Amino acid sequence: MELRTPTTSIRALRPSDAEELLRLRLRNRDFFRPWEPVPGPGHFTLGGQRLDIECCEDDARVGRAYVFGIFDATDTLVGRVALTSVVRLSWCNANLGYYVARDHNGRGHATDAVRLAVTFAFRDAGLHRVQAGVMPANKPSLRVVDKAGFRREGYAPRYLRIAGRWEDHVLFAVTVEEWTA
Repeated sequence: MELRTPTTSIRALRPSDAEELLRLRLRNRDFFRPWEPVPGPGHFTLGGQRLDIECCEDDARVGRAYVFGIFDATDTLVGRVALTSVVRLSWCNANLGYYVARDHNGRGHATDAVRLAVTFAFRDAGLHRVQAGVMPANKPSLRVVDKAGFRREGYAPRYLRIAGRWEDHVLFAVTVEEWTA
């Protein structure tokens, strides 16, 4: 399944995307470092990327997580957007995470990809709520969730271990009722 806007599309990553994803990760290693958890051993290898994609495929099959590549209008992989930690039953919630390569920032790909992922969450995955945590210093990411229609819910001190430090996050969410309104 592929979802698209005129300039951006998302689709599940395939094992054949592993080389392109590895190149993107290596080119942007320093750019992403301040904003993400420290990757595990082997992450920056072709085998590590293939294994990650295979695990994502398994998670999607059982509805635990949905991970998509973000592609520009030329079908170049420019980032990733993920709905993770999916919980069903009375919560029907997922966490949202995303990144876009430095040389593709500021072109609307992150905002479009987030909107497409949320559409998938509500229309296809049957979720009720999607939440995101953003570090206060990450101004571009704060703009993305705002433009994508998320509402601010609160502030979480020492929420996630990012780049080796416990970092505060601003919490955002959107529900299916808000999305369809």
